Amino acid sequence: MEYSDVTQAAFGSAAILFFIFACTLTSLHKKTKLHWSLMLASFMHSFWLSLIPLAEYLSFIKPEHFLAAETLHYAFWLFALLKNTEVFCASCLPKTYKNSIYIACALASALAVYALSAGISQVTAEKLLIWQGIIFSIAALLGIEQLYRNVINYRLIKLISLSLSIIFIFDAYLFAQSLIFLHLDSDSWQARGAVSMAASLFMTIGVVTFNQPTMQSAKLTLSRPAVFYTTSLTIAGALLSVLAIGGYYVEIYGGNWGTVIYTLLLAFGITLIAAAFSSRTAREKTKVLINKHLFSHKYDYRAEWLRLINQLSQPTGPDEMHARAIKVVADLFKSDGGALWVKRGKILVPVRQVNVSIDITEMIEPLSSPFCSELIQEWVFSPNSPSAALAQHNDQLPGWIQEIDDVWMVVPLLNEKSLVGFMVLTAPHDRTTMNWEDLDLVKTVGRQVASYIERHEQSELLAESRQFDAFNKLSAFVMHDLKNLIAQQSLVVKNAEKHKDNPAFVEDAISTINNSVLRMNNLLRKLQHNEPEEITVFPVKQVLIEAIKRCQKSKPLPTLRNIPTEWRIKADMDSLIMVFTHIIQNAQDATDDEGFIDISVQLDFNIVSVCIEDNGSGMAPDFLQSRLFKPFETTKTGKGMGIGMYQAKEYAQSLGGNIAVESSPGEGTTFIITLPVLKQ
Repeated sequence: MEYSDVTQAAFGSAAILFFIFACTLTSLHKKTKLHWSLMLASFMHSFWLSLIPLAEYLSFIKPEHFLAAETLHYAFWLFALLKNTEVFCASCLPKTYKNSIYIACALASALAVYALSAGISQVTAEKLLIWQGIIFSIAALLGIEQLYRNVINYRLIKLISLSLSIIFIFDAYLFAQSLIFLHLDSDSWQARGAVSMAASLFMTIGVVTFNQPTMQSAKLTLSRPAVFYTTSLTIAGALLSVLAIGGYYVEIYGGNWGTVIYTLLLAFGITLIAAAFSSRTAREKTKVLINKHLFSHKYDYRAEWLRLINQLSQPTGPDEMHARAIKVVADLFKSDGGALWVKRGKILVPVRQVNVSIDITEMIEPLSSPFCSELIQEWVFSPNSPSAALAQHNDQLPGWIQEIDDVWMVVPLLNEKSLVGFMVLTAPHDRTTMNWEDLDLVKTVGRQVASYIERHEQSELLAESRQFDAFNKLSAFVMHDLKNLIAQQSLVVKNAEKHKDNPAFVEDAISTINNSVLRMNNLLRKLQHNEPEEITVFPVKQVLIEAIKRCQKSKPLPTLRNIPTEWRIKADMDSLIMVFTHIIQNAQDATDDEGFIDISVQLDFNIVSVCIEDNGSGMAPDFLQSRLFKPFETTKTGKGMGIGMYQAKEYAQSLGGNIAVESSPGEGTTFIITLPVLKQ
């Protein structure tokens, strides 16, 4: 290795500037908050640089000393990078990475000890220098990448990371070149000192300028093209390094054919690299990879997602829902407007347009079309895109799409694997070609909007279903009341043949018919005018007497114990009478003529409990627990509709009361109706 005047000047100047950088860093240590290992590594780097010019004047400096210093300066830098990354982002580092750096530091230290103790020759020292230089410079670059990527708000760290990366990238180049040609190039070795000199100058200025951490995001960064070409060169360098290692062993073990085989390998490798990076697909995939993993994203995803959720969660009417969906997506991508198609059966129909000049009402698309098949595969169409990759399925677009002025994007709206619809967006003012980030975001937003549309449409269907349920329930109640009235009239007709000459029967029949007419008129009045119930205040005793009176034509006759007349209740009297009448009639149906139905009442803290007890057939426990109060459930095969008890409990609960039941098969049933009474 030759030590010319240029070499001495380059390494000597670099050593002095690095020493100044280390001293500056030490003096501002409290302000910079950097770990002390960074200062130690800087002093070690300065010492290593100084050994090269000093070797001309100090004869005791041997090749093994160079190797030991070279190895130790890598170990110091690896340790410093790890510790500073831990200081500023302790939670960012995986345990595997930490352990790998510690192992690399230990190997470097062991190699330094070996170099000093074994007394190795200059040839061996140079070979070890090349191999350790490649390994440790790559390890250092990985450490810099972790520090640079994870420390966001500190400009000094960014500047130091970039400066050190220049040093270690040049080292990787120098030793890879040396591995290929099997010796160190003296010109490149001289340039190594100049690189360290420039890097130390930048870092010293950075320490003086940016010596305090800040919460403001650092703006210092690399452009995407710069990183793309750097990545390409790094990949090419890695491939060439692999070829160099292979060539090294072929040269040693290949015999007479070694040169031929090595030349073939080198030609094959260079051809492979050239073919890979002349491929448009390879370049685009590399760009996507770099943009995804090395740069801040185009969108502030947290802010955009919060805005999206906030807008979609606002209350809206069915007429505004589709317009809001278009506006949310159009605003996100800075589009002027768009149109929305939604699935209806086996076709997709237009439901809304915003800032679209032509009428789209006739633009209907079958769900079975090739266009819809691509949408189901979550393909985002870009009808006027210059990119061949984005336009590869544009031949599947329906012809009417191009009739929409300035059409830019067709967004699939998918919920799981089901196509809910699609949205056409017009081009934004700042028209740009869509990239991977736009596509990822629009697919995610499309799924969210699809879920929003389906949720609203299901809510509308549910509201319609509830309206039909209410109508059906009303119909069932009306039929139930009509059934009771018909039963009364049938009884009159049935007994008329025997008792038509009996004045008492005639009077009773007229009373029954009159009561039926009044109840039917009352029912019709409520249905026709949707009148509310007639709420009045009346004694509990009066309701029970009227209910018993309506059940006198069947046996056994209910017995009513003495009830104080001052217990009064507020309700619709006719509805409450129907509750007690239905329970008493059920008891009569389940009890023999010789049995009993006993009605008693007690008061407890302004809650009146009406107990209706019989000794009839009773009910099975499973029917009692799960079916008694369900609509359309009955034990009267071929007779009742099964809604009386459901209606009774619903009304009792609407008054703030309840109905409880105790029953056993063959032992009778007890109904306990609790209702609030007015305070005395």
